[in-house]
Amino acid sequence: MPGTRLMTNADARPATSTDTLLNGRVQLIQPTAGYRAAIDPVLLAAAVPARAGETVLELGCGVGAALFCLAARVPDIELVGVESDAETARLARENASANGVGARVQIVHADVGAAPAGAFARVLLNPPYLEAGAHDPSPEPRKAKAHCHVDGDDLARWINVARTRLVHRGTLSLIHRADRLAVILAALDPYFGDVRILPLWPKRGVAAKRVLVQAAIGSRAPSSLLPGLVLHQDDGAYSDAARAILWDGAALPLEAP
Repeated sequence: MPGTRLMTNADARPATSTDTLLNGRVQLIQPTAGYRAAIDPVLLAAAVPARAGETVLELGCGVGAALFCLAARVPDIELVGVESDAETARLARENASANGVGARVQIVHADVGAAPAGAFARVLLNPPYLEAGAHDPSPEPRKAKAHCHVDGDDLARWINVARTRLVHRGTLSLIHRADRLAVILAALDPYFGDVRILPLWPKRGVAAKRVLVQAAIGSRAPSSLLPGLVLHQDDGAYSDAARAILWDGAALPLEAP
């Protein structure tokens, strides 16, 4: 069960709760107010085709939900997370220790554009879903920053940063709103190929609100629209396929059946 820890005003830290993902395999200390990790980072982590021995970068890692879910599924990888908010980055480091992966997870407090240079086999993104000025921001600063790009920042910039950090044929994996798919595809062109799109259906017969997208830098393979994943049954319970990912830590390969 989640436990709540109250921070004092003296250290200007927010109240936090300790929650779990993957049926308890991942512990997550996160603020009780503002943005809180839900299923999006878990689905994103499941879709990353990481292999043992690879180094993986996440831009905008938050408190590390996707990183630690990926670390739980693929134990022999090195991970780097970049987070622009100092307190959130501190919590991500605390979570790395709590999950016993501090030796192979590095958290960098920096703007996305200052992500470490390197040759990463995989990059993953769960970027803000809203463009700057498109909506009224949340009054909670961290939630506002997690949900909406700030002035001078946009989705194309995140994808471009990912491009410059990937090895040839390395893959970018991201989760985003379905209505932003055209923007995603435009930002991927012409550097990425083998673009694979997997819709996330809330229920069977209901329009997708989210999509998972994977692309390989330097590839000339054609794009593919995959059958998608139905998240919920008609009664609101998770589908068997979704439960396998969210509870059991199963992979979600972006491949044609």
